[in-house]
Amino acid sequence: MNEGIIHSLESMGLVDGPGIRLTVFCQGCPHHCPGCQNPETWEFAERTRMRPEQILSMVKQNPLIRGVTLSGGEPFAQAAEHAELAKLLRENGYEVAAYSGYTFEELLDGTPEQRELLNNIDVLIDGPFLLAERTLEARFRGSRNQRIINVPQSLREGKAVLELSERWGGGM
Repeated sequence: MNEGIIHSLESMGLVDGPGIRLTVFCQGCPHHCPGCQNPETWEFAERTRMRPEQILSMVKQNPLIRGVTLSGGEPFAQAAEHAELAKLLRENGYEVAAYSGYTFEELLDGTPEQRELLNNIDVLIDGPFLLAERTLEARFRGSRNQRIINVPQSLREGKAVLELSERWGGGM
């Protein structure tokens, strides 16, 4: 299995999705959004390499964790590696969410690896962080332009479909 380049892990995350989650902060981001909360993840530098089964093992050690969020950096910059991780997590019953500076539409038309990662996640928070649209009121998002997308339904319909479950904020 491929190893992903990881900046860091947060094992009891509460802000990157509903419930107690493991958040994987990926290393490397092409977007460089002004006001980004994680500029230390921008550089495509060699950091910690982890295999998907190593991350799964960490998740399984905490019975309170129900989901994993891929954050950044940009998870879709290492799409092949993170697709393997997402697939393994979902096969083991975990919800997988990902943040991306790309929009769903861009990823749908992206590389085969990006499409594979899309195929293996449940929820996508898409779009770049826009400082002019910054908000503290939108649940799990930093700016108003970002959407919380139900990925399986969106792939079936061929267009972005908002995630409307209460646990993800009910489309707000």
